[in-house]
Amino acid sequence: MLKLDRISAGYGAAQVLREVSLHVGAGEILCLMGRNGAGKTTLMRAIMGLLPLMGGRVMLDGAEVSALPAHKVARAGIGYVPQGRRLFAGLSVAQNLEIGIRTRASPPEVLDEVLELFPRLRERYRQSAQTLSGGEQQMLATARALCLRPKALLLDEPTEGLQPSMVEAIRSVTVAMRAKGVAILLVEQRIDAVLAVADQVAFIENGRGGEVVPVDALNSDRSLASRYLGV
Repeated sequence: MLKLDRISAGYGAAQVLREVSLHVGAGEILCLMGRNGAGKTTLMRAIMGLLPLMGGRVMLDGAEVSALPAHKVARAGIGYVPQGRRLFAGLSVAQNLEIGIRTRASPPEVLDEVLELFPRLRERYRQSAQTLSGGEQQMLATARALCLRPKALLLDEPTEGLQPSMVEAIRSVTVAMRAKGVAILLVEQRIDAVLAVADQVAFIENGRGGEVVPVDALNSDRSLASRYLGV
């Protein structure tokens, strides 16, 4: 279980998030939606300890992780797939995955597990990450996070700019992780993609948390999305 308890954060003196609270249960996908600049990526970075909190707490399975340095947040069991992937471009697929495994000292069988989820990466195993297609790089970024065997997984617009076959591959793995009991916080802007995978949808506006609704409510009343996403 991932819980955000009234967290506030920003960049220097510029506050972006203002007392945002969210709860993502084990085996649940919560989609975070909001306009550009609403604070979605800032929220992800604050959870990971990449931005210091100005207030509030981040809890994972009842233990506070917000006081930990960033590398220990990952070690505690939160996997992060940032927007833009942030791979080690000069390293091979194998080396990128090894970094994920070492971060949490995962057992050797984890490598086989993630390569079974992403067989394309097995084919590209010795290639440099920078030679992969955009979709393959997204697979690698996701696989690296899964090498932690995370309790919670943060995905920041994981299907942005991908062709349909790659979108489906990422979607299938996300659903598979939910079935394994992982708490998933997903940033996504496309309504159809949200309806296909999410259990609940949380809206954020101007750095403040908005409504949290079951995905069925969004499906039956698209005006909820228009209220937070419209220009």
